[in-house]
Amino acid sequence: MGQAIAAAITVSAATLPRPFAGTGHALWIYWHDVTRHLFASYRPELHYMRGPGPAWRAKHGQTVH
Repeated sequence: MGQAIAAAITVSAATLPRPFAGTGHALWIYWHDVTRHLFASYRPELHYMRGPGPAWRAKHGQTVH
């Protein structure tokens, strides 16, 4: 009889609502995004080439003004 009561309590507890069940996962996602943006090793704005380079100018016969 004791095992039947324990099983019933376990099943009942499993069906209760858990309002904070996803909180840990949400905090992990937030922390991951923050650290990813703070410590990003590649920043494309630092490598952006502004305008045609010397190879393009040589190919198209243009000189630098």
